Amino acid sequence: MSTLDRVDLELLSALSDDPRATVVALSDKLGLSRNTVQARMGRLERAGVFLSYERAISSAALGFPIEAFVNVIVRQADLPRIGHELAHIPEIVQVHGLSGQVDLLVRVACRDTQHLFDTDARILAIEGVERTETSLVMGEVIGYRVAPLMELAQQES
Repeated sequence: MSTLDRVDLELLSALSDDPRATVVALSDKLGLSRNTVQARMGRLERAGVFLSYERAISSAALGFPIEAFVNVIVRQADLPRIGHELAHIPEIVQVHGLSGQVDLLVRVACRDTQHLFDTDARILAIEGVERTETSLVMGEVIGYRVAPLMELAQQES
């Protein structure tokens, strides 16, 4: 999807305000027909606008209160296989490929520091992983958000 129009942005803003809103509630709030809202939601979904319908669940509530970011440096030729192997480590909750000095930014959740040490060792044991550097998460300063981007996009449209 190359561009979002004003109605798309208003719909996304309403969903950002209330992610559990029904099509009926959205149509009432936006003054659109249910069919219009449903059609737009389908188009946005097919275009890949929605990243996930999965609820964000606290890793601490699951018994994994220690979070860390692990910078991983790999042999570039092994990157696809390494990504596949990382996906089999349940403590890994997210991985981003990066440009620059670090190849992968891996977010992990662990029970305690020994568990974190063991998880890091499992990452290092993957053939092609050359080095890791781990930083403990002390707290979230700004959580994942797109509302400011939507406001900016609405101003620019």
